[in-house]
Amino acid sequence: MLREMDRKGTANGLAASLLLLAAIYFGSGQLRHFDPALIAYTSATVFAVFGIVYRYSVWLQRPPTEMYWRRGWQFFLRPAQLPKNLLMLARLFWNTIFLQTFIKRRSHLRWAAHLLLSWGTIAACMVTFPLVFGWIHFEADPQDPAAYQAFAFGFHAGTFPAESPIGWFTFHILDFCAVAVIVGMALAMRRRVSDPGATSVQQFSMDFVPIILLFSVSVTGLMLTASVTWMEGHNYSFLALLHAFSVIITLLYLPFGKFFHIFQRPANLGVRFYKEEALRTEQAACARCGVAFASRLQIEDLKTVEEQLGMSWQYADGTHYQDICPTCRRKMLGANQLEAIGGPGYL
Repeated sequence: MLREMDRKGTANGLAASLLLLAAIYFGSGQLRHFDPALIAYTSATVFAVFGIVYRYSVWLQRPPTEMYWRRGWQFFLRPAQLPKNLLMLARLFWNTIFLQTFIKRRSHLRWAAHLLLSWGTIAACMVTFPLVFGWIHFEADPQDPAAYQAFAFGFHAGTFPAESPIGWFTFHILDFCAVAVIVGMALAMRRRVSDPGATSVQQFSMDFVPIILLFSVSVTGLMLTASVTWMEGHNYSFLALLHAFSVIITLLYLPFGKFFHIFQRPANLGVRFYKEEALRTEQAACARCGVAFASRLQIEDLKTVEEQLGMSWQYADGTHYQDICPTCRRKMLGANQLEAIGGPGYL
């Protein structure tokens, strides 16, 4: 049975889609610089934005996620700690998002693959979407036909000779991104087929489909350049259609597959602020042995989340399961198992 769509997620998704359409309309000079041939890319992007925002909204409504989200902003925006938090956020962004050192600690090969795949894709998106939406366009310089003028949101952003290094790099930047993605994909595939730990848990839909999609987009994009550069435009129309198909399928896949973690990852930075606050505040002592084992903040928040999920983990004497440390929980489990089989009770 199909579940009913979440109203808040639907409203947020529609609002984000409408904002994007408005940004395209006004950013392209009321569609003067929008290429109608790119309407399929745009439509797929609008759908992807709706799906991403919808799923993100539903994800944030889950009690554990909502608790981390609310607490993270609460601790980050406190006036007394805001300057320190801004510096910490910059450091976290540099290490976690830009350099992605959390993956480097696992494996240098995995880190190299992830870095090439992520930044190759991010750079390509930063170039492609403004061009597709008409936010950036190029015109021949009336004073020099061999030069191009670049415009961003209708404002002149610079002029450069078409045959200059700047011009060559500008028109081939997506090729560099494609090469980076292909190299990253090769490294990722090497790990996927040779690492016993990876092969034992991987799934085709979650681990191979994203790589295949990125590979198809990158290869067909490079084939377009090869057609223009070395093949005198031979089969360019077919290759353009094939490239468009691969890009559109990838955009439609964004909200539903592994690519969604791209949008979840920045929200995880708030967890670090939560942990920092937990270290500074009162620690909870075990109700059985009296040993401190976690922060009181985390324990109380966990109780709240469990209540929201309909879980009642209280004993007859009023003691809550979360007030007991892991060591005593294992002892209690062993005692219950002994009692169940008729053995001696726990002393």
